[in-house]
Amino acid sequence: MAKMELRLTGSGGQGVILATIILAEAALSGGKNAVQSQSYGPEARGGMCKAEVIVSDEQIWFTKVQKPTFLLALTQDSLEKYSKGLDRDCLVMADSSLDLPESLKGMKVLQVPILETARDVVGKSFTANIVAVAAINSALCLVPFEVLKESVMHRIPKGTEAINLKALEEGAKLVRS
Repeated sequence: MAKMELRLTGSGGQGVILATIILAEAALSGGKNAVQSQSYGPEARGGMCKAEVIVSDEQIWFTKVQKPTFLLALTQDSLEKYSKGLDRDCLVMADSSLDLPESLKGMKVLQVPILETARDVVGKSFTANIVAVAAINSALCLVPFEVLKESVMHRIPKGTEAINLKALEEGAKLVRS
């Protein structure tokens, strides 16, 4: 596996930061190297949010994403802002509710119903980040599902195991199908 630079974007409160923490932990548990970072505006909840994780088999010398190889966008604003200037080989995963900007024409784009799946299939909108984590892992083959599941269970609040496991399973199905 080459080095992967993942940028996850959305709005504060969607769990984007937790998603990158889970992906980084899963990568470490899976025997890879990983670093995670985040940034968000003073608005925190509701404002634009960006979190990043680098996963590699090699040592990671620089801890900031410079050229994303993967972008997740959960909001229109974040898709428009962070899709500018991407390399052609960057895989973009956008929620299926978003309109793709012209700048993504000819690029590798997966439109996935992450928010709808969390809301309508899992039954709780707050599980969108776990749906996304599973979809990302399926698309990129970062770690075995059981390793990801262990990292999710380690990070979620007690009492939410069943709903988050459902979110994980449904998210994995989105990209497999």
